[in-house]
Amino acid sequence: MLEQLVNGPSIGYLARGLAASSLRQEVISNNMANVNTPNFKRSEVRFEDMLAKELALDDGSGRMQVVRTHDRHLPIRPIGTARPIVEEDGQTTMRVDKNNVDIDIEMASLAKNQLYYNAMATELGSYVSRLKGVITSTQG
Repeated sequence: MLEQLVNGPSIGYLARGLAASSLRQEVISNNMANVNTPNFKRSEVRFEDMLAKELALDDGSGRMQVVRTHDRHLPIRPIGTARPIVEEDGQTTMRVDKNNVDIDIEMASLAKNQLYYNAMATELGSYVSRLKGVITSTQG
């Protein structure tokens, strides 16, 4: 079970995913609050595509090219650098008042983000529970 925890999803990726989802919630709420503000341009959070590039490691295999000196050494994992970025959508204009917020799209994004956040929180809780189980089983 310890090997599953070591080779399982990193707590850092889960924490960054939760932070990105929390920021996305704020951005979507701001978009919705400004649905009737003239000249307001909606914003969105980019994170998942940058995280996917970070995890791919550019060699196509999904693994870092590192030489291990012994078969029992743990694999080296990259240090995460992907962070959520807020980008303003200044390209589209949906109405005469130059506001580009579509409340239906924002509501759908809000529901999607809620599901994403719940999934990340559940996975993080599961990870901590497994870690706790390993710690308590080795003490007894």
